[in-house]
Amino acid sequence: MLVLEDVNVYYGAIHALKGISLTVNEGEIVTLIGSNGAGKSTSLKTISGLLRPKQGEVKLNGEVLNTVPPQKIVERGIAQIPEGRRVFSQMTVMENLELGAFLRKDKDEVKKDLEYVFDLFPRLQERRSQLAGTLSGGEQQMLAMGRALMTKPKLLLLDEPSMGLAPILVKQIFSIIETINSGGTTILLVEQNAHVALSIAHRAYVLETGRIVLSGDAKELSESPEVRKAYLGG
Repeated sequence: MLVLEDVNVYYGAIHALKGISLTVNEGEIVTLIGSNGAGKSTSLKTISGLLRPKQGEVKLNGEVLNTVPPQKIVERGIAQIPEGRRVFSQMTVMENLELGAFLRKDKDEVKKDLEYVFDLFPRLQERRSQLAGTLSGGEQQMLAMGRALMTKPKLLLLDEPSMGLAPILVKQIFSIIETINSGGTTILLVEQNAHVALSIAHRAYVLETGRIVLSGDAKELSESPEVRKAYLGG
């Protein structure tokens, strides 16, 4: 479904992504793990069209996305849940969810997807009239995920969904990620909590200072001495 081929991205003179190549197949959960500053979020922003590669190509189902505007990338079926949630704090929960469906014309399907989001996140239904800025961190993460699902994505990009959450909420959020995937949505997950990311992913890539240094089956990587030492505290 998704292919990055020799992608190089710069922030001014800073070479942030140094020729990374990766694939995400339909139906998979693929995770990118690595330390702060490794290039994980930069990779997602490049796929979303918020950053542009200086060299290399980003392809979705064979179509090169390098010059496609971000809103058109959403229309093609890629939705990103950004680091730090980024909900619209002065809008209600319902208004945030409706905004996720802004580009859609299939109003009957939008209603069904709203019901699906409320089934996944009953807390959002309870708080549908509440301002998003007054929700807890876990509820805001649920809202950010629900808003992205309202775009009806084929590929969901998740950036640090566990950040700032209590362990019990992390467990709940990752259980829901697995449910979303089992419903047919492909997922590319960026996560600093390598333990939990590798436990739900099919495959994984390890990023270090803008380069992919390891890749393979998630379970096998979780048992790799190199990965255990660097990211799993083993």
